[in-house]
Amino acid sequence: MTNSSRSPRISVVIPFYNEGENVDKVMEELHRAMESSPWPWRAVLVDDGSDDDTLPRIELARSRFGDHVTAVALQKNFGQTAATQAGIDAALGDLIVTLDGDRQNDPEDIIPLARRLVREELDLLVGWRKSRRDGFILRRIPSILANRLIGHVTGVRLHDYGCSLKVYRASVLKTVRLYGEMHRFIPAWFAASTSPKRISEEVVNHRPRVAGKSKYGISRTFRVLLDLLSVHFFMRYWTRPAHFFGSIGLVLGGVGSLILTYLAWVKFGLGQDIGNRPLLLVGVVLVIASLQFITTGVVAELLTRTYFESSRVKPYVVRTATDTATDTATDTATDTVTVTETVPEWAGPSETHDARLP
Repeated sequence: MTNSSRSPRISVVIPFYNEGENVDKVMEELHRAMESSPWPWRAVLVDDGSDDDTLPRIELARSRFGDHVTAVALQKNFGQTAATQAGIDAALGDLIVTLDGDRQNDPEDIIPLARRLVREELDLLVGWRKSRRDGFILRRIPSILANRLIGHVTGVRLHDYGCSLKVYRASVLKTVRLYGEMHRFIPAWFAASTSPKRISEEVVNHRPRVAGKSKYGISRTFRVLLDLLSVHFFMRYWTRPAHFFGSIGLVLGGVGSLILTYLAWVKFGLGQDIGNRPLLLVGVVLVIASLQFITTGVVAELLTRTYFESSRVKPYVVRTATDTATDTATDTATDTVTVTETVPEWAGPSETHDARLP
C-alpha cells in the first residue's frame, strides 16, 4: 500500500519502435492529460532499436519537455517485451503505467485508471478496448479467441489481455521479470505474485492508427499458443517442477506396467509367444519414458532449490510487514553501503502532501 506520508508517484513507460511520426504527438497528448494529475509523474521513453528517426525525436522531446522525461535507447531491436522491461527497470515511483507509442491508447485514461487502482487498493488495472478500432478478421477475432483461451488456462479472466494501457503497483511489478514475448501475459504473471482479486479491468478509449505501421499480424496467434504453454507451466509448477514431470512419468509408467503385466500373463499363464508382439515394445518404451520423466523431475527439483538458495529470489511476495525488529537486526548484522543517487525530476504537484485519493 502506498505510504500515507506522501502522495504516490507515477512513471509512464512508453516503448517505441519505428514510431518517429508519433513521438511528438504522444508526448503532447501525455502532457495535456497529466496536467490534471494530483500526483508527481515522469515519463520513460524507450527506443527499441528503431531504424527511423524515433531516437532523435525522443531526445528532442526530452529537451523540449524537461528532465522528468527519461530516454532509454536499446542497442538493437529486442522486441516489445524487452523494451517494456527496460522501461520498467528505469521507472521510479509507486505506480507504473505502460502505454503504446502508436497513439491508439488515449493518455486521458491514465488518471482515471490510477485513481481507481489507488482507491480500490488494486495491484493491476488493465485497459479493456471494448470499442476496438482495428480490423475485425485479422485483429479482433484472433484477439477474442486468444483472450478466452488465456483466461481459461491461467484462471485470470479478462476481456483484453493485449491492451498495452495498464496501471501497476510498482512494488509488485518489480517482482515480475518479462522474457521472450511474455508482455501479453503480464496479468497471468501478476497472479503468481498477488491475489487475482487485486487484478481488474476498466473500459478505455481506443483510437485508430493515424501514422506509422502496425507491427502485428495473424502470425502472432501461433506464438501466443506456444507462450501460453510456458505460462501455464511456470504458473502451476514454478516451485515444484517434480510434480509436473513426475505426474506424466507415473501415468506412462502405470500404462506400461499394465501392458507388461498383461503380456507376462499371456506368456507364463497361457504359454503363448509374445516376442513378436508390438505391444511388448510399446510397454517397454512407456516404462523407460516413465523413468526418464521421473528423473527429469528430480533433476528439475534440485535445480529449482539450487536457484532459490543461491539467489535472493524468494518463492513468495510479502505485501506488508508491521514488525521491524527483523529489519533492524539485519541492518546491524551486515555491512551498510551508502549509495548516492541524483534526485530524479518529477512533473506535477509536490509529493509532500497526501493526495492518495483526490
